[in-house]
Amino acid sequence: MRAPDRGRIAFGALALYPGPSGLYDLLAAPLVANLPAGTTLIATNVISPFLVPLKITLLAAFLVALPVVLYQAWAFIAPGLYSHEKRLVMPLVVSSTVLFFAGVEFCYFFVFGQVFRFIQSFAPKSITAAPDIEAYLGFVMTMFIAFGAAFEVPVVVVVLARLGVVSIEKLKSFRSYFIVLAFVVAAVITPPDVVSQLALAIPMCLLYEVGSGPQAPVYQAHAGATAGCRVTVWLRPIMQP
Repeated sequence: MRAPDRGRIAFGALALYPGPSGLYDLLAAPLVANLPAGTTLIATNVISPFLVPLKITLLAAFLVALPVVLYQAWAFIAPGLYSHEKRLVMPLVVSSTVLFFAGVEFCYFFVFGQVFRFIQSFAPKSITAAPDIEAYLGFVMTMFIAFGAAFEVPVVVVVLARLGVVSIEKLKSFRSYFIVLAFVVAAVITPPDVVSQLALAIPMCLLYEVGSGPQAPVYQAHAGATAGCRVTVWLRPIMQP
């Protein structure tokens, strides 16, 4: 079954249970828990109460179908790989999916609560916070994508080392630059508060260390073997009489 078909099935199932309204209530729970008592989100657009929960359902369906989407992406490049490289497909699909969901869960269960609590602590008493549901959806999608992509750092590092694009020495020497880059990316993507910036930058740095840690020479050894195989294949027609 193709990825679009899986996405349609997931969308239909989620539309039936828990339904678009139930999904949005679940998504808005971290914000509602930190709003003043009796305060709820508002809709400033006429069709927002219908359109926004529908978008939430589409987002949830994409997350459910994500393993199939990632597998299709890896299967697209698999014909151009050697047999020992093709064995990486399933581990990379599984690890990419698990890490992306881990980033989304980390954002939902930890970061949202800390960020909303921090923001509400600075709100003057003369102001009643009543966020718009469409603005909240855009904020949530941006944060989910940012944290999900940030947790893919070990996969990117392993793939680059395994394919011989970069050496382990270069990865280790780039560590200080990556730390600066992680904080710059966190400052651009996240809201202008210290909590969310640290919550994104610190995991990125730790996951970079995981990808370029003690196990990295193993990937470099495989990369050397792969490069040797490619050189042999390229030189064979030349060396034949």
